[in-house]
Amino acid sequence: MAALRLVASALGRRVPAGRSGRALAKGGACGFACSARARVRFYTDPVKAVGDITDGSRIMIGGFGLCGIPENLIGALLKTRVKDLTVVSSNVGVENFGLGLLLGTKQITRIVCSYLGENSLCEQQYLAGELELEITPQGTLAERIRAGGAGVPAFYTPTAYGTLVQEGGAPIRYLPDGHIAILSQPREVREFHGQHYLLEHAITADFALVKGASARNFNVPMCKAARTSVVEVEEIVDCEDIHVPNIYVDRIIQGEKYEKRIERLTVRKEDDEICTSSDNIRTRIIKRAALEFEDGMYANLGIGIPLLAPNYISPNITVHLHSENGILGLGPFPLKEEVDADLINAGKQTVTLLPGGSFFSSDESFAMIRGGHINLTLLGAMQVSKYGDLANWMIPGKKVKGMGGAMDLVSSSKTRVVVTMQHCNKANEPKIVEKCTMPLTGKRCVDRIITEKAVFDVHKKTGLTLIELWDGLTVEDIKKSTGCPFAVSPNLRPMQQVKM
Repeated sequence: MAALRLVASALGRRVPAGRSGRALAKGGACGFACSARARVRFYTDPVKAVGDITDGSRIMIGGFGLCGIPENLIGALLKTRVKDLTVVSSNVGVENFGLGLLLGTKQITRIVCSYLGENSLCEQQYLAGELELEITPQGTLAERIRAGGAGVPAFYTPTAYGTLVQEGGAPIRYLPDGHIAILSQPREVREFHGQHYLLEHAITADFALVKGASARNFNVPMCKAARTSVVEVEEIVDCEDIHVPNIYVDRIIQGEKYEKRIERLTVRKEDDEICTSSDNIRTRIIKRAALEFEDGMYANLGIGIPLLAPNYISPNITVHLHSENGILGLGPFPLKEEVDADLINAGKQTVTLLPGGSFFSSDESFAMIRGGHINLTLLGAMQVSKYGDLANWMIPGKKVKGMGGAMDLVSSSKTRVVVTMQHCNKANEPKIVEKCTMPLTGKRCVDRIITEKAVFDVHKKTGLTLIELWDGLTVEDIKKSTGCPFAVSPNLRPMQQVKM
């Protein structure tokens, strides 16, 4: 049985290829496989591999940001000039690379994704009424795709209850004058075992364009959910470990060249020193947040301040860091010579993997999250209400980034949610408020708030309690910079900092 697989097993981790020449598949769990008797077809020209994608098609495109995208197949779509495409993808890359290229030629009319990232072109086209945009939680998107491939028409999920996703009313398309043309519809809600769940429908596609030799992320479930899957690989090699069985593979194209652009190259030096000064606001916040870690804990780190946390984990404890793009066992940033474009965290930064770490697809990753297997998540925020409502993904009509995996990360009652953020925004307005005025990420989901000024515990019914205060500040100082009343713990103490 012949086997095709990416050069790296997952997220760039190389698996010995074995003998060269004729490849033999021996089972396992890594790579793309195809039998000589299977229906898979081999192509040398990527344009021919996508030649029957017609105007108005729905296509799934794998990858996470710029990591693991099918560069040659995207380039082929540029050449065919196929238009009016509906694209399903985790996020939309950048203006001049990946999906941004198809946006630049206006071949896409609708995008279903979870995060826009730094693609200002996508945001501009959306707000100008040129592009329909359905933003859905990343874990929900992964599960909708997985369900589509498994023949499950719909499912219930706790993610996004109490938000615009559930209530409806999120803008999908604007008119050129700025008015809203299409709004999202409300979801059906049912209660199971005292918790609310909303109904989400599966997604399928005409074609899936995915990449081998890279991150698994959405590549695996997309192969299963499309009528025709086109897999772009770097090499054809012996393969003992299979990610995607040949039943899900229709076409193979061996790519000629790859740029493998890195969105956020992040490296460390051998002599790098950890910042120990608490005069830096971000350092002060994360040195307090690091005290939330416990030995043996599984923790997820959100984009921004939380990603600094690995620098301050005590060497006396073991914390298993999870990244929603499909990694468990995140290590430190790489040395320059260790950089691997296929190994990134959720913030698109280059990272390393600790011994014993593992890789998996996005649907598996969010099963860990929704299932409550993650003990702690650290997140940033635009606003937090006195009862723990969280807003961190959208300013209607002005800023559209998407929720990414945040709604999923706060959906399980088994996971402790800690927000790390500056106390006030750039306009010096409180970010801790009576009621969030921005669209919610989660309802009554925050357990603790850590800022540069104070630490609050959050009770879903009674509200905020001030438990720690930065040295030199008074309770009155905190009242002046906080947008809602709060209780003061009888055991109020100075704000703690991890000792390095």
